[in-house]
Amino acid sequence: MSYTIALNFEDGVTRFIGCKAGETVLDAAYRQKVNLPMDCSDGVCGTCKGQCEQGAFDMGDDYLEEALSEEEESEGKVLTCQMVPSSDCVIQVPVASTLCKTQVGEIKGRVAMVEPLSDDSIELAIDLDDTELAFLPGQYINIQVPGSDETRSYSFSSRPGDKRASFLIRNVPEGLMSGYLTGTAQPNDELTMTGPLGSFYLREVKRPLLMLAGGTGLAPFLAMLKQLAEKGCAQPIHMIYGVTRDDHLVKRDELDVYAETLPNFSYTTVVADEASEHPRKGYVTHHMAAEMLNDGDVDVYLCGPPPMVDAVLKHFRDQGIDPASFHYEKFAPSLTPSEAEVA
Repeated sequence: MSYTIALNFEDGVTRFIGCKAGETVLDAAYRQKVNLPMDCSDGVCGTCKGQCEQGAFDMGDDYLEEALSEEEESEGKVLTCQMVPSSDCVIQVPVASTLCKTQVGEIKGRVAMVEPLSDDSIELAIDLDDTELAFLPGQYINIQVPGSDETRSYSFSSRPGDKRASFLIRNVPEGLMSGYLTGTAQPNDELTMTGPLGSFYLREVKRPLLMLAGGTGLAPFLAMLKQLAEKGCAQPIHMIYGVTRDDHLVKRDELDVYAETLPNFSYTTVVADEASEHPRKGYVTHHMAAEMLNDGDVDVYLCGPPPMVDAVLKHFRDQGIDPASFHYEKFAPSLTPSEAEVA
C-alpha cells in the first residue's frame, strides 16, 4: 500500500511523493530525492517541523516535547521524521523548494481542443503525454506560449489525475496566449508546462463552503467540484458566480449537473451589466445572504480579477465578516507567477 503526499513549499511549488505503508514522510521524501529539512531525524531537534493540512497519520511517541509541543501538535504541526501516514496527506513545508533540492516539474502535452465559450472566454484542453498529472484542486500551472519564451498561468478546471487537462482562459484582445489560441493553435501542437503551483486549493471540508467566482475564476472551482462529487461531501456548498455580461456566463450546464448530483450544492449567478435582464444584477457582494456565511462558521474560497477580489475583501472588512478560513486568489491577464497574489 502507498499513499500520495503533497508537499507544499513556501515558494508555491508543490511536489507529490509516494509514501509506503509504515514509512515516515522524511524517509519517503529522501528516497525520491526531495531533501526535506532535517538535522537529527530522531524527533529531537524539530528542524523537520511542518503543518499537516489534511490526512491521517501516526506520530508515535518517540519525540521530545522540545521538538514538538502538545499545543503545536493540536494545531496540526508534525515532525516529518516521525510522521507515518495512513492516508493521502497535504503538508506545508516552511522553506523554499530550492532549499530542498527539488523544483517545479516540467510536463509535456498536446492541444486537444480549443473552444470559444463566449467572446470573453476560451476553453483549452490538453492531452498529457503519458502522464496522470497530480495537483490539488484549485492550483494552477504555467503554460509556455508556442513561438515565445513567455508563459501564462492558468488554473485547472479538470480533475486531478486525468490524462486530459482543461482550463478556462480569458480572451484578452492582443493577448499573447489569446492570440495563439484564436489564431494559430492547431490540434496536436506540443505545449510545455511547469507546475503544479499555488496555495489556493481545496482544504479538507469540515464546515459549510462558500465559493465566490468571477469570470474565468470559475475554473478552479470546477476542479474542486469534480473532486467533491467524486469523494462526497456532507457539508452545504454554495457558489456565487459573477460576470460582467449575460453571455459571459459559461459552464452553467456543468454547474446544473452538480446541483442535481452533488448533495447540498447550489449556485447563484450575478451579472454586473445594468442593461442585463438577468434576475440578479450587481456584484457578488450584493447577493451574499446571511445564511451563506453561517455566522462565520464557513470556509470561503474566492477567485477572480483583482477589482472583484479587492471589493470582497473590503466588504468583509466593512461588515466585520470573519470566516473560519478564507482563501483567495486574484489574477490579471498578464501577471507572472511572482506577481500573482494568493492567500
